[in-house]
Amino acid sequence: MPLWILKMKKITKSNSNIFLKGILHLFLLLSFIFSPIKVCAEVAETEINGELINASSEFLRDLDFETWQLVAYKSPFFESKLILRVIGYPGNLRIDHPTDLRVESGRKQWMLDDKTLLNTELANDGRQAAAEFDLDELINNLDKNRPLRLSLSGVFSELPVPPFVVKEWRSIN
Repeated sequence: MPLWILKMKKITKSNSNIFLKGILHLFLLLSFIFSPIKVCAEVAETEINGELINASSEFLRDLDFETWQLVAYKSPFFESKLILRVIGYPGNLRIDHPTDLRVESGRKQWMLDDKTLLNTELANDGRQAAAEFDLDELINNLDKNRPLRLSLSGVFSELPVPPFVVKEWRSIN
């Protein structure tokens, strides 16, 4: 057998390996792109105001990259209304009360009432890094788990809330 045929076989074998590896990598890449990412959301027992209550607790970042904790729970102090507690890092800011929370989704808009001063634990907290809002009206007006944008005057201009968090809030109600 001539020498150039042997070399051709080696080159062909080598090219087919590269081709198969390329197809495998492309297949893996496409499977990641087209398979939906599963996000696990859960409502768990959380201690709020000295009691264990089922609550949704998530950490989200606003557009200025500040981190906020959002806790939604049914409050025994407010006739079992759904309450949203927004918590920032103490020492970084002070939230003046009452300040209503503006919520937007597409063209829809809501103003959530500030309930912070009605909660004696938060009203007497000198850090003033948390605020509570009546979430019932918003959740009762939502028929889908849609993304929301929160804004709190003087605190943050826009805090995006993804649909899986809205789903958690709706599951508590």
